[in-house]
This record gives sequence, C-alpha cells and structure tokens, in this order.
Amino acid sequence: MKYFQYPFFFIAAMICFVSCSINVEDGETGKKIFKYNQPNTITSLDPAFAKSQNNIWAIHHLYNGLVELDEGLNVKPSIAESWETAEDGTSITFKLRDDVYFHDHPQFEGGKGRKVVASDFVYSFNRILDEQTGSPGAWIFDALAEETPFSAPDESTFVIRLKAPFKPIMGILSMQYCSVVPKEIVEHFGADFRSNPVGTGPFQFKNWLEGQALFLRKNENYFEAGLPKLDGVKISFIGDRKTAFLEFKQGKLDYMSGLESSFADELLTKEGALQDELKNDIQFIKIPFLNSEYLGINMNKDDNPLSNKLVRQALNYGFDRDLMLKQLRNSVGKSADSGFTPRGLPSYDNTIKGYEYNPELSKALLAQAGHPNGNGLPEIQLMTTKAYVDLCTFIARQWKELGLNVKIESVESATLRNMIKEGKVDFFRGSWIADYPDGESFLVVFNGDKTAPPNYTQFKNKKYDELYEQALNEDDDSKRYELYKEMEKIVIDEAPVIFLFYDETAVFARSNIKGISKNALNLLDLKRVDKE
Repeated sequence: MKYFQYPFFFIAAMICFVSCSINVEDGETGKKIFKYNQPNTITSLDPAFAKSQNNIWAIHHLYNGLVELDEGLNVKPSIAESWETAEDGTSITFKLRDDVYFHDHPQFEGGKGRKVVASDFVYSFNRILDEQTGSPGAWIFDALAEETPFSAPDESTFVIRLKAPFKPIMGILSMQYCSVVPKEIVEHFGADFRSNPVGTGPFQFKNWLEGQALFLRKNENYFEAGLPKLDGVKISFIGDRKTAFLEFKQGKLDYMSGLESSFADELLTKEGALQDELKNDIQFIKIPFLNSEYLGINMNKDDNPLSNKLVRQALNYGFDRDLMLKQLRNSVGKSADSGFTPRGLPSYDNTIKGYEYNPELSKALLAQAGHPNGNGLPEIQLMTTKAYVDLCTFIARQWKELGLNVKIESVESATLRNMIKEGKVDFFRGSWIADYPDGESFLVVFNGDKTAPPNYTQFKNKKYDELYEQALNEDDDSKRYELYKEMEKIVIDEAPVIFLFYDETAVFARSNIKGISKNALNLLDLKRVDKE
C-alpha cells in the first residue's frame, strides 16, 4: 500500500473548503438566512397538497395567488390588482398585474421565468379539481359552477363563476391551494413537481434534503418592490420539540412556534408572560389563533354512553377550563365559553352563553339523566394523541370527582384520524383550524349533509342545516352573523362536543428578528421579515 503525504496548506485548504461549504448552506457567511424548525416533515411543495401547516408554510414562501390576507384577515390584492363581483353575486372578474413572473428555471425559454397570465390560473385551478391530481383541496371549489367555472377572456382577465352567491369565496381564494403554477414545469416533472417547485413567491427553491432540511433563496425578481428583505430561508425537521427548543435557546434557530409542557415553564410564567431573564434575547407574540380545541362525541352510535344530551351537558360543566389553561398551557389560550367559533373571527360573539365551570349543575344534570354521582354509566373511553394526554388527564380527574370513570387511550395521530373518520371512536380529542377567515369554516363541522371530514361527530339537526343553507346564500354580513349565532346556540344545547378552548399563537423569535407577521391563521409570512 502506498501512502501519500499532503502539504499542510493543502489539508488546511480542504478543511476550509468543507467547513465553508457547510456554512454557505446554513447561511453563516454574512447573509441573512432565517432559520426555523418544522417538527412534522414537509410532504410536498406542490400547492395542490397544501393541506397541513408544515406544507402550507413552505408553499406560502414559494408561491402567490390572486389575493392574500393582511394581519387583520382582510382580503387584499396579490397577483390580482383588482376584482369586481357581478350584481347577482355569481361571478367575479379579476384583473391581473402585468409584472409577475415565475421563478427562473431551465425549462423556460432562456432559463428566465415567464410572465404569469390568466390562463395560468385556469390551469392551476382546474388542476385542483382534476381527479388525476388527487388534491385534498378539491372541496374548496364546491361552490363553483359545474360547467366552465374558470375562464380567461384575455391575458390579464380571469373569471370565476359560482352556482350561487357565496360570501366566503374570497377568503378561500387566499388559501395556498389557490397558488398559481406553470403548466410546462408541472407537466415536465409530473409527480416530481412536489420536490421541484416553481412559483412566483418571495423565495425560490434551492435544495431539499428530505427529513433533514429545506433551503430557499431570495427571489431577486419578486414583484413587490423592496421585498423580500432576507437572503434565504432554512427549514430544519427536528421531530423532538425539546431538542428543537434547545436549538432555539442556543440561537441556532431564529423562530419557534408552539409550546410543549416539557419546556413551557422555561419560557413563560403561569400567567402567560415571558420569563424576565429572557426578555433581552427573545420576543414573545401571543394573539388569537383561529383554532377551536374540543372533545368530540360520535352522535351516530346509540350504545355510546354519551348518547344522552344531559350527560354531554354535564361533562361540559364539569371541569375548570381556566385552571386547565393556566396549569398546562401557561395561560396560552382562552376558555371556549361562547360556542365553537373562536375569538379572532368577525362573527365571534361573546354574548352567546356557552359552558362554564359549574360542578353543582353538572351533578344535577347527571342526576336528571338517571345517573346520580355517575351511577349506571359504564367506563368512558377517551382517545387522544400523546401531545394531549396531560390535558385529557386533567379533565378526567375533575370528572372523577363527579363519579365518572374515564379511561384515556393514546394512539398515533394518523391512526386516530382514520378511526374517527370511519366512525369507530365514541369519544375523541380534536381540533379545528380555520381554512379561511369566516365562521362558516367552523360551522360546516356540524352540517348534517357532510361526512367526516369535516363532520367528525356525525351530528345531524334539521333546524341547524336549514340555518346553514340560509347563511350560505346571505350576502349581508350582519344578517349572516345572526344566522351563525342561532346555529351556535343549537350546537351548545345539543353538545356534540365538549368545548375546551380557543387557541392563541405562542410564537417566539430572537430579538434580532424584525417584522414577524401577526395573524390569527398562524401563517408564517417572511417577505417583510428582516434579520439584524
């Protein structure tokens, strides 16, 4: 065997080359790279599969749609500079900007991104509806006309046709499913477009090491002047939240969203304030998040021990939501005391009287149901996931004081979701996050014409469904909100769910990060973010 001796300077150069390569990838060479973690790995960078938050955030960095939402959840222009709704409310005509271009890519002529035109939206939206695409977002276009729902009279004009007036449609169009994609790139890559994304967004694709990290770089040709301010984005996929928290604590991550009991007390007091010793290094953002947390009851099983409405009402009165939030979530979130629609939506109405902690009333309802002190009720099985065992245990202990025996079973998230969908679970922990900023996005959960999803409880009520249909066809917001209010009262009375809490964001960023967006959809928008 022959050995080679390398000069010292050669070895040093090689070490520098390797380390510098790593640093360039991680953005440690003076460039402003925003780094955050996604505990649940991204499954696709194709907008047709923008179903989960982990996908949605990344897709939002890469693409644009006709419209977007501001921090107040108001619809504002994006690629569409203006729009006009027909008098009868059944069509909307959009005028597009003429300065929006797809990201540069070798598949385009000369490698330069071409201009976005109206026919790109016709293609992109029809693709969502195409069964061959298999998009889980096809439901978003249920309100559209069955024949020719999309058309492009010319390059800058795009038209959407509806079956009937549908007020939430503009909010729906802000969803990431409705991003525009280039036909020639999609058809070139086929199914591999998921990992070869080309959009119009403030950042463009650089590299994706699946399960490890995703790298995006600044789109130098972005149509919004002066944006983005960052040079790039690095998304890591550390599955263990405690480990990710340590990375954030050490300054290796710029941003963290969400709390977990294992480190909540290190960050926040029980009253929900940032710990004093962290205030110079970390900023904490807490605002309403359009997410309602609940325990769902299968209403389609007569042998369900919770089939009696009085028992369901007793459970709702039988635990202290405020104490639960203080002890387990460091006061992040608000008690769900006014129905299913959460705080942060225009239609939220705190005059609607929901459930509060009242153990004496809970006992009286159990007695009225024929089960004084829980006598005669079989063991109740509550199914949840690992992340919510502590919360369910808290509730079960308080119900125990009423004489109720609740057994908690923890299963994997995907398994539980499938079991609920198939109607195999009597009692389960669930949450519902807004798809778009309208109360209908929550109230559809109890529409008897729907299956699971969204109607995971299989709730059916004739009066509720009549009000739901009226609300869909009501263009006047104040009248529509009154219909929503009546629907909420029915859900509260029938109690197909145990109302838990309205969520809030728990967002943490390093002190040198400026311009973090604050919106009730908990959407990470980085185009205006800067790193000092």
